[in-house]
Amino acid sequence: MKKLLLLFTVSVLVFSCKTEKKDNPNKSTAGDSETTAKADDWIYLFDGTSTDGWRAFNGDSLPPGWTIEDDALTFDTELGMEQDYTGGKDIIYGAEEFDNFELYLEWKIPPGGNSGIFYHLKEGYDSPAGISPEYQLIDDEGYADIHDLTSYNESLGYDNPSELKPLQKTASDYAMHVADPEKKELNPVGEWNSSKIVFTPEKVEHWLNGKKVLSFIPWDDAWYEKKNSNKWKDSPDYGKFKSGYIGLQDHSSPIWFKNIKIRKL
Repeated sequence: MKKLLLLFTVSVLVFSCKTEKKDNPNKSTAGDSETTAKADDWIYLFDGTSTDGWRAFNGDSLPPGWTIEDDALTFDTELGMEQDYTGGKDIIYGAEEFDNFELYLEWKIPPGGNSGIFYHLKEGYDSPAGISPEYQLIDDEGYADIHDLTSYNESLGYDNPSELKPLQKTASDYAMHVADPEKKELNPVGEWNSSKIVFTPEKVEHWLNGKKVLSFIPWDDAWYEKKNSNKWKDSPDYGKFKSGYIGLQDHSSPIWFKNIKIRKL
């Protein structure tokens, strides 16, 4: 009798568990809870309501021109010509440095627009260029029609110097690694795009509009060969830092950003 009672009790418990799972298929298991926790690990660097944490590179406040407009962080400036570019109003999220991370943001640019996303950025230098890797943001189709790249590209030894080069195009690791043009789906100027950077010492990934368009290994032999044979060969501190600030580039161009968030890996 006791064996029958025990068997009946076990059967009821098993049936109850199956019924609960059927009635509530979204009920979290331990694994589901971990996934949810990871999904909640995002830190918003900009949520559309405040510029808290943002300031000038090498500065203590936002430079003129950087404002919130229609829930977007924008650089309100006139489009400058390439030969007149001086920069100097790059900004960083200065509240915290990051080492291994997943960074997501949305952005748009005007015709002829140009900007970039910096990471592992350190201050005390003249500019982020030559120090920080850059996820390039640019008008792939129309930039060279508006800006004269000839002198700049000749200084780098490029053939057909009037053209925008693959290493200079959107989602590339600027002047280092080319984003795969076959995988890129870039929305037209004036429309929103999304970008993601995933950084670990084992692999760096660049994503554009939900697709991975570039992957490389930082600090391996191939990385150093690229670094020492191209634009950064005379920049000894380029890309050497293992942690640093997230930055956004002023390249004499209007630019809009929103939904800037990061999570630590």
